[in-house]
Amino acid sequence: MSGLTVLVSSLPASVAARLDNGLAQLGLKVTANQREQLLGFVALLHKWNKAYNLTAVRDIDDMVARHVLDSAAVAPYVHGPRLLDVGAGPGLPGIVLAILDPALSVTLLDSNGKKVRFQRQAIMELGLKNVVASQARAETFSDQPFDQVISRAFASLVDFVTLTRELPTANGQWLAMKGPGADDELRELPSGIRLQTRHLLKVPFDTAERQLLILNVDSEPQEGVE
Repeated sequence: MSGLTVLVSSLPASVAARLDNGLAQLGLKVTANQREQLLGFVALLHKWNKAYNLTAVRDIDDMVARHVLDSAAVAPYVHGPRLLDVGAGPGLPGIVLAILDPALSVTLLDSNGKKVRFQRQAIMELGLKNVVASQARAETFSDQPFDQVISRAFASLVDFVTLTRELPTANGQWLAMKGPGADDELRELPSGIRLQTRHLLKVPFDTAERQLLILNVDSEPQEGVE
């Protein structure tokens, strides 16, 4: 029995049930290995959180909804192939997205040492070959341009775009996962950056309003909501 299997077997049955139900509601199909990796990530996050305070969410069932399913909800809009997760914290949404789509090449970026250590441990224990973790501040980070740059809880839209302005490709996108107050932030976007599309997200087992804003440099803004 592998270490990952042992880790997953220690979880309450409610965790797997909630994950399976939530993925079904999102219309996402996963292999047995992907399912085990997602459950393993929850187990690792819950275990490490007790000592490292990686997230304010303490309840393991809530971790499934508010972290894993919340991250998975944006999967249909993530195509990469090179994806940068800015302010990734414990690896959200990047690790979840990397599990769901092994074809993605995901870079996790965070300046917090203990969170990056957790990222690297999770990458190793989950056997993820398509994820790398980098410890740096967004404004000092440099790499080959990314097709998409995503943020879940990093900063305001203005700071997100400004601090990562040089990181997307010429036709790249910024993907900002936001709550209901994003319209005020949109009005403050830097010149030349436009809202391409807005998607309302329905996260299973979570009543909070969530949306994904996709921004780019070249596209004309579109006001429709999908």
